[in-house]
Amino acid sequence: MIEAYLGRAILVGLRIGALMTFAPFFSNAALPIRIKAVLTVLLVLLLLPVYAAGSMAQPAEGIASWTAAALAEIALGWMIGFAIQFVFDGMILAGQIIGFQFGFSLVNVLDPNSQVEITVISTFHELIALLIFLQMGVHRWLLRVMDASFQMIPLGGLSHMPVNGGMLLRLAGAMWLIGAEVAFPVIVATLVVDLTIGFVTKASPQFPALFFGISVKVLLGLAVLFGAVAYWPAILERHFYHALTHLESLLAIAR
Repeated sequence: MIEAYLGRAILVGLRIGALMTFAPFFSNAALPIRIKAVLTVLLVLLLLPVYAAGSMAQPAEGIASWTAAALAEIALGWMIGFAIQFVFDGMILAGQIIGFQFGFSLVNVLDPNSQVEITVISTFHELIALLIFLQMGVHRWLLRVMDASFQMIPLGGLSHMPVNGGMLLRLAGAMWLIGAEVAFPVIVATLVVDLTIGFVTKASPQFPALFFGISVKVLLGLAVLFGAVAYWPAILERHFYHALTHLESLLAIAR
């Protein structure tokens, strides 16, 4: 009895721990590991009496079945975390595109979360997205979805249920949509500058296009970028809502 209850407690911890590892804000490198561990333990203690006492989808007997159940719990927590992480990846992608348009592609910094080099503009996008994420309370939405996942999918249940691959691809595809939507105003502004400078250079070959073109393009692009920031909360709120809606639909289908 104690062994079965402990096994279910471990599965609850694995699902919550995977969320803490992959979800935005919770997985941020600026958040100390001890705080993440304490928060994970507290969530396990809160959810354990409710869900660990219930029956599993199929009792895990043997190393193979228990390992499959554990991997399924990790995959479920990963899926919940990455549903929102794709929105942040879209913002980073938009920053990469804009940085390339500005000629900042060589000005890179090390992202402490992904441990890869990204442009300074991408860092700006990621930080603004994180502030909007916290201001809207999306981190609380994630915890609610995590709680609902235990009601929809019992412990170890994902390993015996089909997962809609098309919906997972739609969640990932949101990254490209967000990147294009956020970067579009700046791309249009910089493209207009490039075309204007090109026509001026064609009419007057003596015009110092390299000197004026880059400066005007960066200044106009930054002005458009800072003006477009006012519309980011509405854009991100819509995509956060769509991500969580698709995620709940995915969990309901897998139930």
